[in-house]
Amino acid sequence: MQIGIHLPHAGEQATPERIRRAALQAEELGLSDVWVSEHIIVPRASFPRSPLFYDPVLSLTWAAAVTKRVRLGTSVLVLPMRHPLPLAKELASLQNLSEGRLILGVGVGWLEAEFAALGVPFHERGRRLDETIALMRAVWTQDPVTFHGRYIAAELDAMTMRPFPVKPIPIWFGARSEPAFRRTVRVGDGWHGSQLTPAEAAPVIDRLRRDRPEPEFTISIRYHWDGRDEGALRERLAAYGEVGVQHVMVHPHNRDIDDWDAVIAGAGRVAAAL
Repeated sequence: MQIGIHLPHAGEQATPERIRRAALQAEELGLSDVWVSEHIIVPRASFPRSPLFYDPVLSLTWAAAVTKRVRLGTSVLVLPMRHPLPLAKELASLQNLSEGRLILGVGVGWLEAEFAALGVPFHERGRRLDETIALMRAVWTQDPVTFHGRYIAAELDAMTMRPFPVKPIPIWFGARSEPAFRRTVRVGDGWHGSQLTPAEAAPVIDRLRRDRPEPEFTISIRYHWDGRDEGALRERLAAYGEVGVQHVMVHPHNRDIDDWDAVIAGAGRVAAAL
């Protein structure tokens, strides 16, 4: 099993130096990857936690600049909120600058007020996600590209975007709904679940493996841990492994107050013992 950690790029403790230090710590401890999340803008009165989020792509670029080995993941980018062409350029650039270390975790999003602030139709987000992935994969692999968007304002007639990624960018879906599961099976390179127990994850994994049995299709879980009981973390990782999880991203249980260094160091010790 591969173990990654979330970077301190979100929450009240987030700073550029903490992001840098955590990325270096993950690399030194032999962890597999480092991850970031996304919110662009949130309703101040009702958002349930700190609104502080450094930009995910720039945060991973910052981490890539000080590391050589750890992969760089998004957990998750809310693709329907963004126009796919500048995002595709940013992601291809990051993939090349990091020598092919990017994992693109994606989702449809849940915060309707955020979509409204960005002028994006919330109830079209699934269809926009499908179209975004199709367009990004087209500009990453085709020269020239012709593409006519139905839900996204994009009209390409024999156009080109370079650089191409140095290797394909794997796309993992944070799927929960029935349409999202079907999308994951149809076009995904992996599934990135969040906060499911091993018992809850088992039937989902069985279903995914029925349709995507190839080992290259990665089963991943995002798990929150406070950095205190390493025995409990070992037990949880072992239980995940028994139901077919291949990758776990460890995230502080409460990113505003938990000790990020303890979470990262503990995850590194547990990963080394696996």
